Amino acid sequence: MSAETEAPPARVLVDAAEARRLAEDVLKTIGVTAENAALVAQCLVHADLRGVDTHGINRIPSYLERIRLGALNPTAQPTVVQVTPAVAQVDANNGWGFVAAHAGMNAAIESAKTFGIGMASIKHSNHYGMAAWLVQQAIDANMMSLVFTNSSPAMPPWGGRTKCIGVSPLACGAPGKDDASSFILDMAPSNAARGKIYKALRRGEKIPLTWAADAEGRPTDDPAAALKGFMLPIGGPKGSGLALMMDVFAGVLSGSAFAGHVTGPSEPGKVANVGHFIVAIKPDLFLSLDEFKDRMEYLYHRVVDGEKAAGVDRIYFPGEPERLLKQERLKNGIPLAQAEIDALNEAAQKLSVRPLTVKA
Repeated sequence: MSAETEAPPARVLVDAAEARRLAEDVLKTIGVTAENAALVAQCLVHADLRGVDTHGINRIPSYLERIRLGALNPTAQPTVVQVTPAVAQVDANNGWGFVAAHAGMNAAIESAKTFGIGMASIKHSNHYGMAAWLVQQAIDANMMSLVFTNSSPAMPPWGGRTKCIGVSPLACGAPGKDDASSFILDMAPSNAARGKIYKALRRGEKIPLTWAADAEGRPTDDPAAALKGFMLPIGGPKGSGLALMMDVFAGVLSGSAFAGHVTGPSEPGKVANVGHFIVAIKPDLFLSLDEFKDRMEYLYHRVVDGEKAAGVDRIYFPGEPERLLKQERLKNGIPLAQAEIDALNEAAQKLSVRPLTVKA
């Protein structure tokens, strides 16, 4: 069988509770508090359940390597300062991005309860995984939200060749009457998240030609060549502009690294210094919460029940494919490549942690 037609590696199923157990055990073994370990594990498994496999538990070995090299402090606690009644600044102190962002969203939510809107700027942080979990945190508190972050350089500005902006995800959300009508948008300004390139490389898979270019700027299906090149933006200059917006709000404003100076996974020994930007908005400022949610439900049905274009079987609301996949994976398990399980179990063995138990 040729490389072009080679089938992707088989997947092994792992129960969500077992995946979370392994993550928590590993983190607690290296000194992370039980509370923070539970939060990080929950966020990683949440990503796996929603199909954002690039931000799931397979990230643990890379996090451990950053910790080993002194680039991430696993025991650091964020410092929260209330700058104004509606604005907080969080210093992650080079700790877990998950923990700092969670603290920032909590501060923004508390401000929004009183003032209608709350904002948090987060500095000196690290990767916080899938942005949708922060949006869900706001939805669980009956809040709308905006969630921005910057990231390591992966893309040049439109028309350029020098990588100085990240493919940083932007996310937003609003609560509905139920999970179905709640709105969650979590997207990168590139045609694909860079984590998908790393996943393809790890799994020995090719990538679509629309995802990235090689070092010479030619579209490539080779993930190794793509990582030496750069990601391709959605909509040309529009995607490039959105990526720059993330750097302005998350990097420039916070005092964290920006303009291509955030450290990426290819430099595990250097502090990342990521910045985040979070806004929580009270949805019942101009009408009751029940009326707001009724309107969200109407919007949901207006979208999904509309006439379908030729060849389309179903119209999805943003976040709906991930919600449905979560239901399926909670029931059947999270699919991981054997190489990913081997890497996780190798890390667990080094820490004398019980390895993953896979589903029969």
